[in-house]
Amino acid sequence: MSSAGVITDTEAGAGALHRLVVFGEAVGSGTPGTDARRRLRPAMYEAFGEAYAAVGLEPGAVRQEDRGDGILGALRPDMPPTLMVGRWIDTLYECLRAYNAGREQRLRLRVGMHAGLVLDDGRGLVGRAVDLACRLCDCPTAQEIMTADPTADLLVVVSGRLYDNVVVEGGRYVEPGHYRPARVRSGETDENAWFHIPRRPAPPLDEHGAVLHAGSETGGGPSTGDGPPPPHAQGYDPPAVPPGSGGPTSLSSRSSAPT
Repeated sequence: MSSAGVITDTEAGAGALHRLVVFGEAVGSGTPGTDARRRLRPAMYEAFGEAYAAVGLEPGAVRQEDRGDGILGALRPDMPPTLMVGRWIDTLYECLRAYNAGREQRLRLRVGMHAGLVLDDGRGLVGRAVDLACRLCDCPTAQEIMTADPTADLLVVVSGRLYDNVVVEGGRYVEPGHYRPARVRSGETDENAWFHIPRRPAPPLDEHGAVLHAGSETGGGPSTGDGPPPPHAQGYDPPAVPPGSGGPTSLSSRSSAPT
């Protein structure tokens, strides 16, 4: 067992299986009152359930844990990860867009994704893959991005390994060119992660991984070979109208057939 009291993948041994891990948490979860949380939690579960159904995953195929204002899920080992970084993300975004249309109290989510060995010890899911997915979701950069762009309904943060091995290959609904990298340092974590706001050219990150706020200066674009350019040469200006405005009003408005 590690010094932090966490069972490592090696210590888990044959009981651990390689799974894709997803952790989603509501933005501003410490702010809404009890009544608001009572309304948002069912919507969050419905959105996750519809997104899983869209890639052919029934409830029993996902080992899911309630984390208060968040949901932790470990997928069955044979689940194609391309579906999760493609259709699953797209469906989750559309569910949030539909729910938030015309609402003052919007449901906004940060989602962390990683793949690795996961052990179910009978009390819950443990392993480095679980730890990293949660830390990606909760990292300061992810929180700051959602503050910088209050119109964003969904932010997805994937590990460097998942981006390099899955996202970069592309596929239907997969947008590798719309991700931007930033270093995540939290506890024992020191990872290069990739950030993505669906249907946006890029999240508000400059070429150094610093969060851009409305009207902020980037200090100049990157030179050739330094990576992708920032969202705007002179700063970041989020859309004036939330993407959900005028959209459908039902979480069940999308087809659930996997592709």
